[in-house]
Amino acid sequence: MYDIFQTEKLIDLWLSEDIGHADLTAQLMIAEDAIGTFYMNAREPMHVAGIHVAARVFAKYDSQLKVTLHVKEGDQVTKGTKLLTVTGPARSILTAERTALNIAQRLSGIATETARYNAEIAGTQARLIDTRKTTPGLRMLEKHAVVCGGGLNHRLGLDSGVMLKDNHIAVSGSIMNAVANVRKLLPVLTKVEVECDRIAQVEEAIKAGADIIMLDNMSLEDMKTSVQLVAGKAKVEASGGISMKTIKAIAQTGVDFISTSKITQAAPPVDIGLDD
Repeated sequence: MYDIFQTEKLIDLWLSEDIGHADLTAQLMIAEDAIGTFYMNAREPMHVAGIHVAARVFAKYDSQLKVTLHVKEGDQVTKGTKLLTVTGPARSILTAERTALNIAQRLSGIATETARYNAEIAGTQARLIDTRKTTPGLRMLEKHAVVCGGGLNHRLGLDSGVMLKDNHIAVSGSIMNAVANVRKLLPVLTKVEVECDRIAQVEEAIKAGADIIMLDNMSLEDMKTSVQLVAGKAKVEASGGISMKTIKAIAQTGVDFISTSKITQAAPPVDIGLDD
């Protein structure tokens, strides 16, 4: 689902950043005609994301490199799984190695963390969704990784939907006014979400006809009460204070979605190596 054209531009930037004018080590130590075969291996269990991007890094740097993928995006693999094989000029392989590994480790880390959170809410109706708290320039790739881990995407950008937060509501004077104002010119298929941090706001958002009501940093009891008040008139999203320790109990309140930045901002990279 990521933008192929944008990714091509990003790869150019990544390679330029890492290589500079030339890879001195590869140029000085490896013969120009040396051919090598290397394998990208999972050094721990993980959910795979970004392996196609890593493959493209090699191929874009040197079209003579042949890359064979052994797994698919979203695959769950064990330690020792061969992810891809790259064959061709050894200089080129070792020059592009770090850039390819960096993106595969980062995106697979997000997919793996997403899968961990998902496992905690299995058996409930709640679905895990991401946020706009992503690495600048990497949003679409990181959101792709969330999907690879079994999560869903929230807004891709500010143009993906209307979310009325406390400051928007303050400017309009009330939730009723804020929703009414945006409905006047809103594209007919675009959803309106209202952020609420207390039950009185939930009641007002229901009356205003919000499509989605976000429960922001509410207690479990207030979440349960809010879900009962909404009673299917809108989708309910829980956000704020989400962690591995809290997410299951939050899911059990009956909310439809749970959003957290932890799966993107706090996901540790997984260990992937390039071995001969």
